[in-house]
Amino acid sequence: MPSSTIVLFHSAYGLRPAVHAAADRLRAAGHEVHVPDLYDGRTAETVEEGMEIKDEIGQHELLKRAITASAPLSDRGLVYAGLSLGGSIAQNLALADGKARGLLLLHGTSDLAESATADELPVQLHVADPDPFEPDDWLNAWYLRMRRAGAEVEVFRYAGAGHLYTDPELPDYDAEAAEATWSVALGFLDELA
Repeated sequence: MPSSTIVLFHSAYGLRPAVHAAADRLRAAGHEVHVPDLYDGRTAETVEEGMEIKDEIGQHELLKRAITASAPLSDRGLVYAGLSLGGSIAQNLALADGKARGLLLLHGTSDLAESATADELPVQLHVADPDPFEPDDWLNAWYLRMRRAGAEVEVFRYAGAGHLYTDPELPDYDAEAAEATWSVALGFLDELA
């Protein structure tokens, strides 16, 4: 069975059990999954704590750590994936990697430069509806910019779910939305393999 090599980046909460569980789910489907720890072992109990850690490390350093973790694997044609903050990081790396095979975003996106190119890059986004971190006007503009850059974008919205609805340890968790997300995402990854 063909498989993808996936680099999965954690949310602002850090590399918590839910991230390992997500990676295990992808591995059980036959994919090779790497989960870099961009926080050097630190985790957060609240989103506020997570944002403090993120700000303390700094966006530039987080990207540097993500690149360092991904670079040795990039000749394989990676699928970049991320949860919330990790989605932002995954998007930045995928758009900079001409060999990227796909981009799977769960709960988060990132801005992109007008000059960004993503020629026929398959992109799938799963996001709550509504999501305070990914409001409608932002998502509409993001979608148009990604399409203009050349990406093949699919967006899946989950009504009533909280921001990080795939994490069973958080109040945002929505079991039905999480299962629907993983079902669609695994189909996407199978197509990329």
